[in-house]
Amino acid sequence: MKTLVYIDHFKGVVQPASWEALGVGKSLGNVQAVILGANLNEVAKAAFEFGADEVLVADDAAIEDYRAEPYAATLSALIAAEAPDAVLFPTTSRTRELAAMVAVDLKTGVLVDLTGLSVEGDKLVATRPIYEGKLMETETCSTKPVLATLRARAFPRPARNEGASGTPKKVEVKAEALTTVEGYEVAEQTQIGRAHV
Repeated sequence: MKTLVYIDHFKGVVQPASWEALGVGKSLGNVQAVILGANLNEVAKAAFEFGADEVLVADDAAIEDYRAEPYAATLSALIAAEAPDAVLFPTTSRTRELAAMVAVDLKTGVLVDLTGLSVEGDKLVATRPIYEGKLMETETCSTKPVLATLRARAFPRPARNEGASGTPKKVEVKAEALTTVEGYEVAEQTQIGRAHV
């Protein structure tokens, strides 16, 4: 199974759940990490170290700051070109929005907030909590690629092999958007995550 994993980061500080998602992708077969933003060399290097078979980067100053429109357009075009069976996202506020927009572009569905994922035949079977975690349900998606957001800390983080390396593949950036970033403030809790690459 060919899986693409979106690595969510803010200015190079990676959400740790991205590495967990990469580990899940690796357990399913061939895994490609995809990273969007600017100045991505360190993040790409870490993706190889955490097990990516291939790293795809959309590295451009025009998408340095997260904006849903260009990120969704870039990712949708990339998924259409690479034709993975599944696309995995760590569950964050950005990826919830991004996965939904990409699903609309690709006319597919999204399995959300998963705590388990397995393969049965040619289908991905997802497990997620419902009713505030009192029950668990299993779901499948009838369309491909299957898009799924994975709950943080629900899956093990793969071991980091600092000797692993590779050459990232540059992909086309779709930077057109109706919105611009006027400015932002970094929340105090983001600074705590600085150690995570």
